[in-house]
Amino acid sequence: MLSFAEYEVLAEQAHGHMCAGQVLGLRLALYGVKLLGIGDPAGKDRKRLVTFVEIDRCATDAVPIVTGCRLGKRALKFRDFGKVAATFCDLQNDRAVRVIAREGSKQRAREMFPEMEDRNLQQMRAYRELADEELFDIQWVRVSLGPEDFPGYKGPRVVCAQCGEGVNFKREVQRDGRTLCRACAGERYYDPL
Repeated sequence: MLSFAEYEVLAEQAHGHMCAGQVLGLRLALYGVKLLGIGDPAGKDRKRLVTFVEIDRCATDAVPIVTGCRLGKRALKFRDFGKVAATFCDLQNDRAVRVIAREGSKQRAREMFPEMEDRNLQQMRAYRELADEELFDIQWVRVSLGPEDFPGYKGPRVVCAQCGEGVNFKREVQRDGRTLCRACAGERYYDPL
């Protein structure tokens, strides 16, 4: 594991700037892997961790810096719940912990450093200094992962009966006896022009 300052440098490079969300995301990820007892998540332990993130904001960019989990490696999963939270799944020991940023952390930063006018700097400083238990709530949870959700899964590719596009990793839908991609089954996030 790196020092916190080293993680901050990497996070700033990956995200494009340093902000309170980055500091919070680094702390969130460090706490998650600590609770699971995973000592080198981005190194020798990298194949034993899958992480679910719940928001598409700054904190999420910091999580892979600590965990090594990436979308392209199938180890980072995104669920758009709009919450500053992440679930860290230890595949080796079949256990998972969900770490949630406490709602009062911004207020706590104001209380700690009232003399600081810049809210981002105020929060960054507080998020560096507060104890894990002051910043986060935790929930031990069970996450059911199918083989198709694991890094390295190689499965059959099917073709959508409607659009003809290929679908990987058992993401197809069966509807009226036909195999469809999710878009053709009505889960489309776009409208064809």
